[in-house]
Amino acid sequence: MPARFEMPEDHPHVALITIERPEQANALDPETLRDLAAHWRNVNEDETIRVAILTGAGDRVFCSGMDMKKTIPVSQAFARGERVDPLDFEGLRAVGHATLVKQPLRVPLIAAINGHARAGGFDLMLASQIRYAVPTATFALEEVALGLFPTGQATVALPRQIAGVHAAQLLYTAEPVDAERALAMGLLNELVPAEELLGRAFRTADRIASNAPLAVQATLRGVRELEGMDLENAYVAQEAMGRPLRKTEDAREAQRAFLEKRAPRFVGR
Repeated sequence: MPARFEMPEDHPHVALITIERPEQANALDPETLRDLAAHWRNVNEDETIRVAILTGAGDRVFCSGMDMKKTIPVSQAFARGERVDPLDFEGLRAVGHATLVKQPLRVPLIAAINGHARAGGFDLMLASQIRYAVPTATFALEEVALGLFPTGQATVALPRQIAGVHAAQLLYTAEPVDAERALAMGLLNELVPAEELLGRAFRTADRIASNAPLAVQATLRGVRELEGMDLENAYVAQEAMGRPLRKTEDAREAQRAFLEKRAPRFVGR
């Protein structure tokens, strides 16, 4: 499979998804798009998963975006009304789910960016909440240089995540920025040596997974839904989101654990 799904035994409740096409710059061909969409669906349906990590295979590219030899020609043929292979068509239909535009995750996503993140790879990074990158990584949105509109996460999410002037530079110039510049723009949490990248991501994932899962998921949902609301309605909405958590078994367990001076054992109820 060009996108691999794992549940490492040493990291309970953590899913690791790896784009496994290093010889093709981890480009998103129709099969990879179908795989990614299926893996994200699995993350959303498996209640034992509390956090996910996305990375790329190899030491050069995280994801170079849509496959210029496979996906882009099929997309253009379909736009012209031409018949395309059914499996390729399924890959095109999966784009929105694969890039998490149509299928946001119910759990936090950590991006372990092992190399260059371009176009659709940049979109996948934008779908994550926490991002670690190797110092050699570069970042670019190249669609306008190819005569295309960036229809993934970029035009919607990027201006909400970083300052508008930085978003404009990335969207309109199509020029790459290096990892130091991306960190300064606020795109990344931290630069990490390549040999430590996955370890850093897993440490954060394990920390998230150790918290009450219903509370983490509600907080993630709250950040998404409260964005853009006026303050008065946002405060009302957050109270409505938080109220049910006070009645959960996990909330009672946290209180018992505090009194008994031990780590809580959360069960997601």
